Amino acid sequence: MIIIGFIAFLIIGLIMGLIGGGGSILGVPVLVYIMSFSADSATTYSLFIVGLTSLIGAISYLRKGEISAEAFAQFALSSMITVFCVRKFVMPAIPADIHLIGLDVSKQVLIMVIFGILILSSSISMIKKRKPNTKSQVKWDEFAKSPMGTPFVILLGIVVGFITGFVGAGGGFIIVPVLIFFLRLKFKKAIGTSLCIIAVNSLVGFTGNIGAQEINWLFLLSIAATCVGGILLGSLISDKISGQKLKPAFGWFTLSVGIFVIVKETLLA
Repeated sequence: MIIIGFIAFLIIGLIMGLIGGGGSILGVPVLVYIMSFSADSATTYSLFIVGLTSLIGAISYLRKGEISAEAFAQFALSSMITVFCVRKFVMPAIPADIHLIGLDVSKQVLIMVIFGILILSSSISMIKKRKPNTKSQVKWDEFAKSPMGTPFVILLGIVVGFITGFVGAGGGFIIVPVLIFFLRLKFKKAIGTSLCIIAVNSLVGFTGNIGAQEINWLFLLSIAATCVGGILLGSLISDKISGQKLKPAFGWFTLSVGIFVIVKETLLA
């Protein structure tokens, strides 16, 4: 199963290289269901893998100048602090068994069900076609100048930080729309800035677990290197394969994975 897991991470990296993201969200299910990690450990390993792969992806955007330092500063600081606090203080404080609304739920089930919901949300964003923004520039200018502009972006940063810290996923499907609609970045610059935010959030969140969990560094670095290898391979063949056509198909596959995770943890547990 370990070999199957490494092949899965190679494919995940390949998908990320072809469509520019999204594949990393499948890292936790692979670690849990194929490589037999606990959900808590899987989210820790996923943070490192997502952080490293996002950093590799962000470098090309940085070279092209497709990263907004201002948007990064507004969004990243709040999310970075939040993700570190969630990994350092919140996750260790969650008991192994939780009594929730009259039900006894394990920490493993709670993490995986929330992760399943996140996978479903991400898959929907990949399946549906992007619609052009019909709002006038004046309205976005008014929002940016209003008192709620910056605080609202900071609040969204906190939300993304909590999601990243809790389930070990980057949350790019949330960050990109926020950067486009509320900070008015162009699509490519939003992607590049999002990758930077995800990289910083994930790696900072991972440091919150150092010392609290036993980490097999050789194994973790091997997985990360496999995923990065897939990204580089995907980038090389991206000109021959249409990422836009592949993205909806991968979205449907991700949707099925999300449904499987929720059914597995709730009905088949």
